[in-house]
Amino acid sequence: MTRQPAGPLSGVTVLDLCSYLAGPYGCTLLADLGADVIKIESPQGDMLRQFPSSLAGEARFFLGTNRGKRAIALDLKQKEGLAILHRMVERADVLVENFRPSVPARLGIDYPRLKEINARLVYAGLTGYGDEGPLSEKGGFDQVLQCLTGMAVFQGGGLDKPQLVLGSVLDYFTSALLAYGVAAALFHRERSGEGQYLSLSLLRSALTIQAGRFVWAESEGRDVARDSGTGGLTGIHPTKDGALYISVHSNHFWAALCELIGRPELAKDPLRLDAQPRRICRRAGPGTARDIGRAQRARMGRDFRRASALRGGAADRGHVRSPAGSGRRARHDARPSRCRALPHDDKADQA
Repeated sequence: MTRQPAGPLSGVTVLDLCSYLAGPYGCTLLADLGADVIKIESPQGDMLRQFPSSLAGEARFFLGTNRGKRAIALDLKQKEGLAILHRMVERADVLVENFRPSVPARLGIDYPRLKEINARLVYAGLTGYGDEGPLSEKGGFDQVLQCLTGMAVFQGGGLDKPQLVLGSVLDYFTSALLAYGVAAALFHRERSGEGQYLSLSLLRSALTIQAGRFVWAESEGRDVARDSGTGGLTGIHPTKDGALYISVHSNHFWAALCELIGRPELAKDPLRLDAQPRRICRRAGPGTARDIGRAQRARMGRDFRRASALRGGAADRGHVRSPAGSGRRARHDARPSRCRALPHDDKADQA
């Protein structure tokens, strides 16, 4: 790979010793910001290379997760491989690994040892369950943590019907937290001159992503409703040209929807008005749901989108698309991220 580094992390060298998804993609996000990321794999390679793929000869997930990096294979269990890594650490700014907590010290790449080589090193250790505790030596995986922390129960709507959130959302969220933490540590180093150790885990990420659910008032029971779902009318509905997601989570959106389907009187019905969005849907009742359902099935999804646009996007909605379909639309809207210095007028400062 040859490219000219660009972005706020230009000149920053990152050593990526991670495998699978959360750690490697966190390093990819740093590469997106201009860092020079060097992926260091064992002779056996990243386990993600072995995942099933419809792409001939390649693992689609591996390619998407590790774009923008240089790569080298090192056997850290051999003296020669370890010596090469130590020399790389001398000039590196960041090292990221996702071994179980006891492994780095056994390999000779733990933070105390590498800190002696480079005191300015930012070292990020990503684990499944944290550096300490009864589960710390177990490997962590997105779907396992979803089940352990209640995400699957919330997604399915009950303990008797758990469902996974597809798309490795927990891994990707952890990647974002990793890049965020490394960027903050680099900023701290600019001020203090000191590197530091960052501890991340899938368990922490699974709890953090559910921050709104874990608010518990003293007067509440353990089984109090904790999700933000509005139920009822909010959801994916059929139209003549495909499915459409409609959100009715407030009186404002409820009124907009009633107007869009040609039933504005429903929004003024005192039996259906309520300050709590969750109860809007409950009080709307099955008759209202049938009215809305008939209106939606009789109209094109694009009619709803056009009408909503004319009203300033008053009704929150989204056309359901396949991954390929969303990619075709996104290419018209996506723009490369750019960071640039704004012109600075010294005279203005003196005024």
